[in-house]
Amino acid sequence: MLSKQNPRVKLLRRLLARHFREKEEKFLAEGVRFVEEALKSSFLVEMLVYCPEYNRSSRGQALLATASSRKIPTLEVEKAFFRELAETQTPQGILAVVKWPRYDLAGLRVSRPALLVIVDGVLDPGNLGTIVRSADAAGAGGVILLKGTVDILNSKALRATMGSIFHLPVVQGCAVGEVKAFLKHYDIKAVAGVPRGGKPIFESELHVSCAIIAGSEARGPGEAVLAGAVERVCIPMPGQAESLNVAVSTAIMLYEAIRQRSLQ
Repeated sequence: MLSKQNPRVKLLRRLLARHFREKEEKFLAEGVRFVEEALKSSFLVEMLVYCPEYNRSSRGQALLATASSRKIPTLEVEKAFFRELAETQTPQGILAVVKWPRYDLAGLRVSRPALLVIVDGVLDPGNLGTIVRSADAAGAGGVILLKGTVDILNSKALRATMGSIFHLPVVQGCAVGEVKAFLKHYDIKAVAGVPRGGKPIFESELHVSCAIIAGSEARGPGEAVLAGAVERVCIPMPGQAESLNVAVSTAIMLYEAIRQRSLQ
């Protein structure tokens, strides 16, 4: 049995906390599919951790063989400890320690016409992960997370991306002012989805360079975000539902941008 003082054991436990993930710039990728995506990506996989009692699939065994061929360290742990690390109800017995390539605004590649997503204050990790997944599917150039948004390296958020975290840059912890300066510098229009009072999304010109702003589940984008040259839009809802999930709303806005661009 590995000692609690074992450096690798201590690292794994600490990576469950956001502040330590940010400090170390590392996260845990759990599950066969997620580890497969990590190994296929440009991200540095530092270690594979597995539990023999759970890791019985041929795909899981193949991942260990791949790690061995690439000289990636592996660590066998007991069932009880793996359950400490696992966030799923039915663990698949394998996870990876992955180095996070910390992105910043200066490193974002701005294509023409640009398509970005800005997230303000979304607190549900599943919603955030789904937004990143939708942005990836829509071909967005990146996702920018304002301060106060849930950690994208949260295990639930990571799983909800379905591997999209490895495909496009996600910039965390940005201040409103620096993001607005970034948009102004690149002449990118800010388009904020609001619960009410905005023009219908279909009337907004999204074929130009634009950044779609998704706000918190409870209030939408904050006033600091909406201040200034920000176009407010809403999604028509002729039915009786009071509102749409923020991840669903963001996907609708992204695909309206795709629709308009396909007509150009």
